[in-house]
Amino acid sequence: MSSMSNVAGLSKWIRTLPNAKSSLLMIIITSFIIGVILFLVQPVSVGSGLENFFYGGAFGFVVFGLPAIITGSTDQLWVDSLKGINLKTKHSIFLALISMTLAGVVSIIGTAVGHILQMDLFFNSILFGCVFAFGFNILVILATTRIKLFNSFIISIIQPLLMIGLLIITSFLNNIEYIFSLGYIATIFKVIIASLIFLLAIYAFISVVESPMRKNLGFGAMEILSYFILHMNEGTNTIEELFDNAGEAIDTLVGVASFRRFDGSIKALLISPCVHPGPLGDIGGSNMPTILANSFDAFTMVAHGPSTHDFNPVSSKEIVKIEEAVRKALYNMEYSSKASEFIRYSHEKANVGVQFFNNGTVMLSTFAPSGSDDIEFAVGLAAMIESQKELGTENNILVDCHNSFNAEKGEVFPGNPELFQLIDTIKLIEPKDLEHDIKIGCYYTDLGGFDKQQGIGESGMKTMVIEVNGQKTAYVLFDSNNMELGFRETIFNAVEELNIVDEIEVMTTDTHTVNTLSAGYNPVGTVEKEKIIDYVKLSIMEAINDLEPVEAGTNMERILNLKTFGPNNSTELISTISSIVAVSKIIAPLTFIVAIIFVIIWIFVL
Repeated sequence: MSSMSNVAGLSKWIRTLPNAKSSLLMIIITSFIIGVILFLVQPVSVGSGLENFFYGGAFGFVVFGLPAIITGSTDQLWVDSLKGINLKTKHSIFLALISMTLAGVVSIIGTAVGHILQMDLFFNSILFGCVFAFGFNILVILATTRIKLFNSFIISIIQPLLMIGLLIITSFLNNIEYIFSLGYIATIFKVIIASLIFLLAIYAFISVVESPMRKNLGFGAMEILSYFILHMNEGTNTIEELFDNAGEAIDTLVGVASFRRFDGSIKALLISPCVHPGPLGDIGGSNMPTILANSFDAFTMVAHGPSTHDFNPVSSKEIVKIEEAVRKALYNMEYSSKASEFIRYSHEKANVGVQFFNNGTVMLSTFAPSGSDDIEFAVGLAAMIESQKELGTENNILVDCHNSFNAEKGEVFPGNPELFQLIDTIKLIEPKDLEHDIKIGCYYTDLGGFDKQQGIGESGMKTMVIEVNGQKTAYVLFDSNNMELGFRETIFNAVEELNIVDEIEVMTTDTHTVNTLSAGYNPVGTVEKEKIIDYVKLSIMEAINDLEPVEAGTNMERILNLKTFGPNNSTELISTISSIVAVSKIIAPLTFIVAIIFVIIWIFVL
C-alpha cells in the first residue's frame, strides 16, 4: 500500500524537527547571513567593508529575523484560539524559519538578477520574497491546522506584512514622512493583492486535490494529512473517525491453537486472525498483535493470518470483536493429548510446515527464500478449504509467516502463480495419526529493549518450542513488519549449529506500528542481525527449559461485523490518491507558474 508508505515517511520528519530554542537561534543566524548576502549582491556603502558587513547583517535581522521571531512566537496562540490543531510552539517557530529563509532566498535571487540587468530590483525582490513566504505559510496552515480559509489568510499574512513594514522603516529611516505617506499604503496594498493571487492559486489547487477523495470517500486528503500529523504529535486517534465513517463491515476468520495443562489452565495460545494489523503507527489495527495478546492471561502469540490492507480495522476498538471470536473458539475447543511431528512440504516457491493437533492442523506458509508480502484473504481461504478436503480435518489454521520481504514483490492475490503453488503444496500433505504426547515451552523477550528503530514492536519476540516424539520444533514470532530477504535462512543456519532443535520457523506479526520510522516498511533484520540471532538462540534454550506436558486443540471461528477499510474503500483510496498524484503533477506546476507570472507582473511591472 504505497500511499500509506508515503504518509508513513512523514513521521520521521515530524518527530525530528528542532526544538524552539534551536529554531530561534537558526532564525537569528540565517537572517543575519541573508542581510549580508543581500548587501554583497546590491552594494550599499555605509562605511568600511566591515561596517557594510555588520550593517547588512543588522538589516537582515531586523527585516527578516524579527518578523519570524514575532510570528513564530504568536502563530501557535492564534491557531489555538481558533480551535486549530497540530501547530505547537516548535512547529510554529520552525515554520517561521522556513518562510523567512524562503523569502530571503527569493530576495537574493531577484536582487542578483537586477544587478546583472543593471536594474534596481532590491525593494521589489523583497516584496516578491514576502509573497512567497505568505504562500508557503498558508499552504502549511491550511493543510495541517484544520482552520478556515479566511483565518488562515490572516495568520499567514502577518509575517510578510511585518517584513514589509520593517523594510520601509529601515529603507526610509531618514525620511520619516514617507512612512506615513501614500507610498507605505501603496506598498502594503501591493503585497496584499499579490498574496491574494497566491491564495487564489492555492485554493484552486487544494479544491482540485480534495474533491475526488471527498466525493468518493467522504473526507479529503488534507484531513488525512492533518489528523495523521496530530496522531504523530500527540498520539490521538482522531483519524480513526474518518476511517470509521468510510469503513465497511466484513466477516472473516480467526484460527486458534490452544495448549492446555492437565489441570485445565491454558499455558499458551497461537492465534492467526485473518485481519491485517495496519495501516500504520497506532492507528486502526496496527498494534493488534500486542493488544490482542494482552487480552489473555496465557502466553499468547498472535501470528499473521492471510489478509491485506483491505482488512485493516478502522479503529483499535474493533479488536475487541477479534477477542470475542477467540474466546468463543476457546469455549468450544476440544483437546487431545496427542499430536503429530512437524513436517515440511514444498512445491516451486511455496513452502508449508504442518503439525496435526486433535481435529485440525497448524500450517506455516512461506514463499521464502523468494520474496513475498501479504497473502490475500481469498487465497488463504481457498488454501484452508483445500486442506479440509485433502486432510479430512476441520480446523486448519493457516499462518502467513510473512518472513521474506522484497520491495519488488507484492501481495499474493487470486490468479497469481503463488496461489496455485500454495494449493499444490497442500495437496502434497499426507494426513498423520495423532500418536505422540505433547510438550511445550515458551519464552518472551524484548530483545534487550529493541524498538521501532530496529523494526521491533511492543511485543518483542516470542518463542514456543513444541516437542512431539522427541522432535523439537521452534516457533519464533517477531513483532515486526516482515523480515529482510535472506535473514530467515541466516537464523536457520545459526540455530542449526546449536543442535538443540530439529525444526524451526520464524514468523512476523506484520505489525504496522514500526512503519512510522521508515518509508512505509521497516523489516526486522536490516540492523543488529547478530544481536537478534543471539536472542533467538537464547529464547529457544529458555523455551526448552520451560517444556511441560500439555494437551492441544484447534478451532476456527468467524469474526462477525468487523469494520475495516474494506476491499472497495481500500481500492478506492489507493486509486484516488494515485489519480490525485497524477493530476497534481500537471495542475500544481501550471497553477503556480500562472500565479507567479501574475505576481511578477503586479510587483515588478505595474
